[in-house]
Amino acid sequence: MHNLPISLDYSEGVDRKVLKALTQRFCGINRQRLERARSALTRRQQTVLDVLPLAFHLNHPALPGYFGDCPAGLSRYEPAADTVSAAQGLARSFRLPRSAPRKRDLTGIFLMGSPGSLGHSVASDLDVWLCHQPGLAGQEIAALNEKAVRLSRWAAEFGIELNIFVFCASDYRDRLKQSEVSGESSGSAQHFLLLDEFYRTAIHLGGQYPLWWLIPPDDEGRYTELAEILLTRRFVREEEYLDFGALVSIPEEEYLGAGIWQLYKGIDSPWKSLLKLLLIECYARNRRAGPLSADYKRAVFAGETCLDALDPYVMLYRRLERWLLASSAPSRLDLVRRALYLKAGLPLTRADEAAGRWQGRLLRHLVTEWEWDDGILAELDGRNQWRPEKVVQLRKRIVAELTHSYRLLSKLARNRELQASIRPEDLNLLGRKLYAAFQRKAGKVEYINPGIVPSLSEENLAFCQAAGDSASGDAWLLFRNLDNFSDIPWANPIRRAGSLVELVLWCHCNGLLSPVTRLNLRSSGIAMTVDGLKSMVAFLRAALPVRGEVGREALSAARRPLRHLLLVNVGVDPLSRLTEKGLHMLSGRHDSLGFSGGRDNLVASIDQITENSWHEVSLQRYVTGDALVQCLKNVLATMARFPAEAPEILVQGGGAGHSRPIARRVTELFADVRSQFFAGGTGPHSMRYVLEMDSRYFILRFDGEEPGFTGLASKPALMDFLARPQSGYCPVVFDRHALVSDPALRAVCQASQPDLVQVFFQVADTMVRFWVVDELGSVYGWLQPFAGSRRQVLTPLFRFLESLMERRQLRQLSGSPDSAARIHCAEVRVSGGRALVERVPAPPTEEVSDPLLEVHAVGVQEGDGTLGFDLFCGDREFRREAWGDAQMAEAARYIRSMRQDGAVYPVYLTDLYLPHDLEPGLWQQDLQTCQYIWYRQQLQASLNQAVSESQVRE
Repeated sequence: MHNLPISLDYSEGVDRKVLKALTQRFCGINRQRLERARSALTRRQQTVLDVLPLAFHLNHPALPGYFGDCPAGLSRYEPAADTVSAAQGLARSFRLPRSAPRKRDLTGIFLMGSPGSLGHSVASDLDVWLCHQPGLAGQEIAALNEKAVRLSRWAAEFGIELNIFVFCASDYRDRLKQSEVSGESSGSAQHFLLLDEFYRTAIHLGGQYPLWWLIPPDDEGRYTELAEILLTRRFVREEEYLDFGALVSIPEEEYLGAGIWQLYKGIDSPWKSLLKLLLIECYARNRRAGPLSADYKRAVFAGETCLDALDPYVMLYRRLERWLLASSAPSRLDLVRRALYLKAGLPLTRADEAAGRWQGRLLRHLVTEWEWDDGILAELDGRNQWRPEKVVQLRKRIVAELTHSYRLLSKLARNRELQASIRPEDLNLLGRKLYAAFQRKAGKVEYINPGIVPSLSEENLAFCQAAGDSASGDAWLLFRNLDNFSDIPWANPIRRAGSLVELVLWCHCNGLLSPVTRLNLRSSGIAMTVDGLKSMVAFLRAALPVRGEVGREALSAARRPLRHLLLVNVGVDPLSRLTEKGLHMLSGRHDSLGFSGGRDNLVASIDQITENSWHEVSLQRYVTGDALVQCLKNVLATMARFPAEAPEILVQGGGAGHSRPIARRVTELFADVRSQFFAGGTGPHSMRYVLEMDSRYFILRFDGEEPGFTGLASKPALMDFLARPQSGYCPVVFDRHALVSDPALRAVCQASQPDLVQVFFQVADTMVRFWVVDELGSVYGWLQPFAGSRRQVLTPLFRFLESLMERRQLRQLSGSPDSAARIHCAEVRVSGGRALVERVPAPPTEEVSDPLLEVHAVGVQEGDGTLGFDLFCGDREFRREAWGDAQMAEAARYIRSMRQDGAVYPVYLTDLYLPHDLEPGLWQQDLQTCQYIWYRQQLQASLNQAVSESQVRE
């Protein structure tokens, strides 16, 4: 249909009849578009579109969305009879008030975007612009927004995603004027691009008409001047038209931000975003052509009223077609055509769906023009049957096209030194979303179906281990409908992977596995069955559900792990070696980390699946070395960054033997370690966590936020490590299964307290065990003969410790508190495998023995950097420099000579001085108590050996 052109020449005056005719022409197109929009909805859904203007016009309790004292009254709106009938269909009690609202707070309501166009489908949402009068109070605008939210919830009950945007047209226009003045678009939205889309797609639902209709397309540059003429000279009444502002051109600053937004949208809706992103690129490369909205208005002024020709998506396609043909880009044009066809969502090969629908007729006209044969249509209409191989290739093409357009826009911005009209925080947020969706990195699972096809589920999948070296990286193959494994040489695999878990995880994340998918398995040399494979799939389905779009809140925060899934011993039977030899029956030890008499570690491998807050899923394998220790270290490293938001840890045993106890033990370990290091949602707390695995010990501790493990081959090595000095208080915490054969040591470490020197002793027959736990938690233990009474063995040690405390107190210029108050004494008793720690009084040390028998040592750094000692026995000196290697023998001979009765008993150091540069390159203001104890024990052992040797010589 074509009408006579309308010409407006403001220099010669304006005919009101011509303005009225122009408005009626736009309104006629609007009515037809509205009918097309309604035709895409079901009858129930049409009710939403019919009642929406009335619901805002009347804030009536019987109407949906009602909200207290909310602004109402839609300018120039009087509900039609069918609208009232639709409202009464929702609420029979509804009656239209006799008098219309006196105050009209709302100026217009519009539907915009794809409704009424070729691009509208059943999955499309409805975007509505609701405009209000300027000057509304903040609480009134908030009430309108709340009502909009309520109406959106109501529409969702009809299966419609309704998005209502509330704003004032004059505010929008002012932002455009500011952008024009500064040359930059303020704020984060693309105001001009959005206004361009509004002007060419808007469907007027009620209220005032856009004043833009009345400005000739060739006079857009005089928009403000002509709008003032129309309004001030009363050619039109101000209450009839709504002024959103001029659209002469689109600032280049908007292209980059808009491109990022379309990439963002393209993650989930590739076809629509591909068309929009290419349009933005077209705008940027060919600015002289002007915006599409100008083409639309020019066509209406010229008399074009055919909806097919004015269809927003058709006009968009025509612009892209002209540009791509001129650019000699047939491949890109082919992708545009396919994107438009798939966006329309109307399969032409199914006559029953396309018959009688205007979209089918229009789409048929286009594909005929494109000279598409039935094969292309059948391929596109069979999208539901597209397999992963095709989807992967198409995804690569889509992503390549999206990123190609974006790079061109970025290059344009750099070359022209443009600043994107988007807030840095939004730019960062979008960048994170794009990174999460498209960035490749080691172990990350690639999602191949971002809205390309409805489903990729398969009926029959076969997982086959490739022959040869599994380290090749192609160790596992995935096939469809492979019932006979002898057909593998002639079958094409869907995918290759380095492990079975990697292949299964990829299938799960990309929707190939459904509850009815039949699974087959062929493996060689691994302990895995079809039932085990099904168990793994069920575990993933329950623990790793398919996620929706990443929320803004999650993207605004740092990426953090939400859950770790640990698959232990997939394809491995850790008991196979023991079973062959019958060794697992030789002991009652059931700890999976020290099983049976050989204390075997049954955790051979771990596949760690991690899902983070940006919905990225990654896989990390631990198959060599100490798999459990490596996995624990990496998981704790992520916990340290977010101690208050510890991730969920789920474990499944995947091996053929002992799988449930192994999974339970690993779950226990991770829970225990987390509860220790991150108690109270803070941390990591300072401690040394002792884990016993096979015949070794591992010490876990944090250096700041970095976890580290130290492996020790024996218990003596462990005790030596626990005695080492610390930079701050760092207690020893034992894993629940570590050193269960030594309950006394576990009890001693558990009783440790900061800023105390604690002496623990255990008497066992003729020997006594000692442990000193010092002020920073270092633990030093030794064994010595028990002869006589507890007082005799304790007194020398306490005299030594009190001497240390006195010197510290003097050096620190502290007050008068008794130094002995900082030394606690406790006895350890073991009964029935359990240890009891009982606090006992410290032995009296006031009775000083003969000072001639006191033995002191003073540490001296020698020239070669080693530490030597000068000995002082009573009033005699035995300096290292003077006596050399004979020092100990001479000191022992003198000590024996001072014993009048010739009795043989141990020599005890009563005092010891150590230099502050004890450690090479390190100056220590205050040496720890355990450092003194360690050197005391070494010197005492040397002296007592020398005494014994002197006695033998005599």
